[in-house]
Amino acid sequence: MTRSMNLAPRVVSHALMLILLHAPAVTLAESAPIRQSPEALLDGQVEAVCYSGFRAGQHPDRGQGAVNPSEEEILEDLRLLVSDTPFRLIRVYDSQANTAAVLRLIDEHDLPIKVLLGAWLSAELSNPGCPWHPQPYPDEKLARNTLENAAEVERAISLANAYPDIVASVSVGNEALVGWTDHLVPLEEVIGYVRTVKEQIEQPVTVADNYEWWAEHGARLAAELDYVSIHIYPVWEERGIEEGLSYSIENVQRVRDALPDADLVITEAGWATTANEFGARASEENQLRYYRELYAWAREANMTTFFFAAFDESWKGDPNNPAGAEKHWGIFFEDRTPKLIVGSLLRDSAE
Repeated sequence: MTRSMNLAPRVVSHALMLILLHAPAVTLAESAPIRQSPEALLDGQVEAVCYSGFRAGQHPDRGQGAVNPSEEEILEDLRLLVSDTPFRLIRVYDSQANTAAVLRLIDEHDLPIKVLLGAWLSAELSNPGCPWHPQPYPDEKLARNTLENAAEVERAISLANAYPDIVASVSVGNEALVGWTDHLVPLEEVIGYVRTVKEQIEQPVTVADNYEWWAEHGARLAAELDYVSIHIYPVWEERGIEEGLSYSIENVQRVRDALPDADLVITEAGWATTANEFGARASEENQLRYYRELYAWAREANMTTFFFAAFDESWKGDPNNPAGAEKHWGIFFEDRTPKLIVGSLLRDSAE
């Protein structure tokens, strides 16, 4: 992979010292046996963030068209990430019009941001194992999705080639293989899409999915990729903050054991600040602690880690459950006011 812009280690803040003093007595050397080469870092970055800019009343295409953020709103977001966070590498999930606007604005305003570009893959198979959509999709919908997936892959190729200095990598699909997904795509088709992208762009190519799928089924796909992208969410697996880091490392270690020759990137890891599914485990304080501990480890491990996510998004999840976890993973609230974690990032940058 072509990479640049290595991050210098950050000074440990007083807040981090307090957190670590109250954390379980596990040293990084004991808890992080994984040590990748610095060359395994995507674009040389450790700290990265998942970005989707949909605000109140906005949403991606739900079948009747998208309601996208304005260009002014996107630019406000990008400038906020530059001014108030350490993130210079962001992840986007598709290659639709909204993403094209993100790339163009970064280019036009010469913003110091690189992008992990996504090609979103919709369902090509029905999945009775999906808890929230076990019923089969109509055959005609699956056929349309297959055609749209091919078009989406071509859009990703076009954007990657149009912005070679901004697009650091391309991810083909997001959680399209794990057993509970509602947008299941056959492995053979994913491999075909990966090969199509790799033939036509210079940037490294990956696929993003849950750590468990990679550990149990990922060897064949990993052999096709420049690096493997994994998702880890200890809070979704009923872990409290005291186990947040140790369980995250266990997840990564499972993938490392299964795929010993693969470079690994964590393309989603986060902690919700409000969630009636998680109760008191969801809080701004726990989000901050998880971030601190995770990135202290990630720097030691030389592992690019995308924090999920930049902003809260009320369109996600059940519209009748405003306290649902899906809506509250941001380090900023939906109105762009900062959560507790943001002030700590600013203090770190000043030290």
